[in-house]
Amino acid sequence: MELWIQNAKLVDETGEWFADLLIRDGKIAAVGQGLAAGGEALDAAGLTVMPAFVDLHCHFRDPGYLQKEDIETGCRAAAKGGYTAVNLMANTNPVCSSMETVRYVREKAQKLGLVEVHQCVSVTEGFDGKTVSHLQALDETVKLISEDGKGVMSNHVMAQAMKIAKEKGLTVLSHAEDMEISPYDYRLAENIATIQHVHLAQSLGARLHLCHVSTVEAMQEVIRAKICKAPVTCEVTPHHLWFYDTDYRVNPPIRTKKDRDYLIWAIENGYVDAIATDHAPHTPEDKKNGAPGLVGLETAFGVCYTILVREHGLSLAALSRLLSAGPARILGLKKGRLQPGYDADLVLVDESREWTVRAAEFASKGRNTPFEGVHLQGKVVRTIKGGKTTYQE
Repeated sequence: MELWIQNAKLVDETGEWFADLLIRDGKIAAVGQGLAAGGEALDAAGLTVMPAFVDLHCHFRDPGYLQKEDIETGCRAAAKGGYTAVNLMANTNPVCSSMETVRYVREKAQKLGLVEVHQCVSVTEGFDGKTVSHLQALDETVKLISEDGKGVMSNHVMAQAMKIAKEKGLTVLSHAEDMEISPYDYRLAENIATIQHVHLAQSLGARLHLCHVSTVEAMQEVIRAKICKAPVTCEVTPHHLWFYDTDYRVNPPIRTKKDRDYLIWAIENGYVDAIATDHAPHTPEDKKNGAPGLVGLETAFGVCYTILVREHGLSLAALSRLLSAGPARILGLKKGRLQPGYDADLVLVDESREWTVRAAEFASKGRNTPFEGVHLQGKVVRTIKGGKTTYQE
């Protein structure tokens, strides 16, 4: 099967250029002018073709909380947002602490064929805060472990998990939160846990990824670690880049303008590896009762394009690195660049399109968004995975 994309503006982390793109058997076969192709032709005039997005941090609530989201609705939301690969957190019911649950999630997603789904396993078994022996049973399909939703409270336990992760080639995702401190000081809770986990990773040589970094101090610790060549990467979320000084309930909280501006500065200076949505659907009742989180897959590109590219002058190539190549590298995927040999996972976006967020139009079951009614620029109009369209406006 061949797909020939013509008249396209191409953008990936290496830059932007005008060329045709040939897809064959799920891979990018050629990029250039005057390509000879006999398959389906797609005229992309007026649109920008980028590598499809990769999200390191999602909650699809399956198994156990299907009233909030399930694999199918989560995958459809991801495809609509321009994503072809996502990594799911372990705070399901049961908690994902076994290969049995990993296989359940992956097989369900593979039958749909919309999104390549990766599944985190919990750092401690069943989130018990102390047992890490289950990590020894993980096979090569598991790439990341995370206790997301709560912090690992024991440095000894985290160190033991990091040692196993290093042996097995896993990356530890840190939800940096000292939960004894967070009831009275969320900021200090993130900062202290960030410092502890970074120093453990630096000492043990384990790969560490800091999730949803939100404060000046936490980002400064990440930067220090990077300067010291520690095996540390980090992500920020679209909502922490957009909002400040507001009380919409997320964890970590929306911070101050100083924090928001520092995160953008860190992006502009190359210290941030990925933008991840922390897509966290809730029912209206749960949200009313204080559940933290928002749905983010379908708004991520518009939010990031508007705030970073349009308002702060970041290049679209730099945004592509954050949404595609950076997270793909952390997951070990052959995605994120428009080069022969890479997966033919693409997104077509209309950079000039202005649109208004309407939660009622989401593919996700979740409607919990603070972006309702917000005007954005930059719209995903088509998503292609392995050469096949998974979403088209």
